[in-house]
Amino acid sequence: MADMYQRYQAYADATDPLRDMASAVLPLSQWNWPGMPQPLAMKQFVAGLDTFAHTRVTHVRPPFGLDQILDNGRTVVVREEIADHTPFCSLLRFRKELPAGTAPQPRVLVVAPMSGHFATLLRGTVKTLMRDHDVYLTDWHNVRDIAPEEGNFDMDDYVGHVIRFLQKIGPGAHLLAVCQPTVAALSAVAVMAEAGDACQPDSMTLMAGPIDTRINPTGVNDLAKSKPIDWFEKNLVCTVPERYAGAGRRVYPGFLQLAAFMSMNMERHVGAFRNLYNDLIEEETARAEAVKVFYKEYFAMTDLAADFYLETVRLVFQEHALPLGKLHYRGAPIDLSAIRHTALFTVEGEKDDICAVGQTLAAQELCSGIRPSRRLHHVQTAVGHYGVFNGSRWNKEIYPRLRDFITMHQH
Repeated sequence: MADMYQRYQAYADATDPLRDMASAVLPLSQWNWPGMPQPLAMKQFVAGLDTFAHTRVTHVRPPFGLDQILDNGRTVVVREEIADHTPFCSLLRFRKELPAGTAPQPRVLVVAPMSGHFATLLRGTVKTLMRDHDVYLTDWHNVRDIAPEEGNFDMDDYVGHVIRFLQKIGPGAHLLAVCQPTVAALSAVAVMAEAGDACQPDSMTLMAGPIDTRINPTGVNDLAKSKPIDWFEKNLVCTVPERYAGAGRRVYPGFLQLAAFMSMNMERHVGAFRNLYNDLIEEETARAEAVKVFYKEYFAMTDLAADFYLETVRLVFQEHALPLGKLHYRGAPIDLSAIRHTALFTVEGEKDDICAVGQTLAAQELCSGIRPSRRLHHVQTAVGHYGVFNGSRWNKEIYPRLRDFITMHQH
């Protein structure tokens, strides 16, 4: 499927200069005579240029922009640091410059999805967590930019990264995994528990993740089971073009993942750009800016390593290896009942159409070694998938429960 990536690249090469031109013309086109309103035709022209300019798909991680945070009523400076690094991921730490003598805050490792978007999709999650915690984050690199000489990346490598980063942070940390990586995060904790690793986390929070997709299967689950794994490899795996550092590497391209995301809610996305055009004409600046900010993040895509993508489809969505006790790490079976030290909090969204209610809850029964008093489950009403870890209900209803759970199980 190398030619599919080439066709996409040819399209981007042809249309991105047009978007650049639209952006360049915008400042020149917003003229008006003093005391005279801008003609409607000109407003429509400018709105069209602006809307078109914001349809660009990019492949570079946007900045987090978390330079300061409100911590217990005081504004503190935040410095983004790289605490550890591999060819495939950077362990970021959002270090707060707290006053001398401030008590250490609970350390939390946030495991971001490797599912086509950059870790900046969790910017709101991290910003909220930083109020009361010392936050670390897995910042997955775009495999399109990783030389093939660095080797392949599969599910074992993902689990291995979680273990490595928990060991880097040290004993007494807490783990929070959002969506796709809940399977790998839960596996990592089980592997560490079996090994008696001193760095196994004090608590783990699994949010809106596909622990057992046999429960209340969604459209995403049905799609993953609709074809044999060979079909996914033949039709969705491409080869990175020569111009990039990862030339020759087999990937599931970000542009295909974006197309899949868009197709699930195409009417909503088309409507969003229609509203953006109308808001620009009507000078509804705040509403227009909100749409621009959202799609700038949404259209920032990263390729996935083919081995990891195909194993995720096969093991998580087709074979249900984790809930059936058939998932392995480096050849050894993963025993979830070995987890005893780590407390478990699972969170789901009532209206989640990606990971339906019950799929993450399954972890509670699978982790039979954790005492009931150290387990908690919460279903958040009136939210879909993204509302579990972003937005007002995450901030006001879910986060306080998470904060209290971490505090309760801080050793």
